[in-house]
Amino acid sequence: MNTFKVSSQTNSILAARKKPYENPTQNFKNLTGIEMLATAIESIETIIVDLPTIRPHKLAMHTMQNQTLVIVRVRCADGVEGIGESTTIGGLAYGNESPDSIKTNIDTHFAPLLIGQDSGNVNAAMLRLERSIRGNTFAKSGIETALLDAQGKRLGLPVSELLGGRVRDALPVAWTLASGDTEKDIAEAEKMLDLRRHRIFKLKIGAGEVNRDLAHVIAIKKALGDRASVRVDVNQAWDEAVAIRACRILGSNGIDLIEQPISRNNRAGMARLNAMSPAPIMADESIECVEDAFNLAREGAASVFALKIAKNGGPRAVLRTACIAEAAGIALYGGTMLEGGLGTMASAHAFVTLNKLAWDTELFGPLLLTEDILSEPLVYRDFELHVPKTPGLGLSLDEERLAFFRRDKTTHQA
Repeated sequence: MNTFKVSSQTNSILAARKKPYENPTQNFKNLTGIEMLATAIESIETIIVDLPTIRPHKLAMHTMQNQTLVIVRVRCADGVEGIGESTTIGGLAYGNESPDSIKTNIDTHFAPLLIGQDSGNVNAAMLRLERSIRGNTFAKSGIETALLDAQGKRLGLPVSELLGGRVRDALPVAWTLASGDTEKDIAEAEKMLDLRRHRIFKLKIGAGEVNRDLAHVIAIKKALGDRASVRVDVNQAWDEAVAIRACRILGSNGIDLIEQPISRNNRAGMARLNAMSPAPIMADESIECVEDAFNLAREGAASVFALKIAKNGGPRAVLRTACIAEAAGIALYGGTMLEGGLGTMASAHAFVTLNKLAWDTELFGPLLLTEDILSEPLVYRDFELHVPKTPGLGLSLDEERLAFFRRDKTTHQA
């Protein structure tokens, strides 16, 4: 187990743990006489967790057979613990970070920069990371989430209030149809409508032959009709020539939104598609940082931005991208990296603060899992995810299940 701790434990710190939330601003001295904040970060632990999914989840670049989460635990000198999550899709098939690299980089590079720092000053802690570590937005998101969770618990406030204050308590949630089988996908969509769980459906296409993909999507839209919104996610699979024809066909057949049809590197092509497509073009992989969002807005390369905390560096950072979009008149969509409950709720706390979320969200990640590591599951009801008002994220870990599903459980138990 890789847990990083303050090198010298102190009698005063141990005493403070008797009353974890008492005197959060009081300073302590360690055994060498160096004064420490009661809210100092004492240790950071990363845990890789492998969870099974309800079915294979087919993307253009990868088929997921399970999902791997990196759980981040930040323990503070006053006894408060914040929890976060860093999750990506398909190892390195999607982007530059994998669960293994996230864990290694937090353990090796992030932790030494943060141990002893004030966990209550989330901004200063994240700026300290930003000055020393480039990129690594997935890892940064897990750290920022854990710091916000800790501060919310300390102050008795939900994370949404630390981010400016919520304007709604629930978020409509899309469901991805990704079996690749038309009849199965229609049956799955009908079931979700009957359960009142989802009425927005996103189809993953691009891995197959384009005409077959288009026929698949159009058949599903015809079956569902006006009862549901149908969108597609191409995950950069098409070239521009294919995308020009495909976007016209999709838009003319009632498809509401087309996500990342071509390479993230072809911003000029995205702008051309955005100008001619009957359906709006949404940028997803094109946004790997806040600066990407600015350039896309400047070039008119998308009508909708997918907001993902992992790709921006955390809940606070994703709201910077939202501000750019709002200033440019670009609509917003709450995206996912198929996170588990912690990452999903961290996103939700950010999204409920937004004035407008015109294209709703896809925060269905926990519903794709057959097992969970939380004490209580997230609440999905009447087509929406409901966001708790309890302190922090409003979630807690089930320690027994976490111990069972952690990848290093043999080493950990030893």
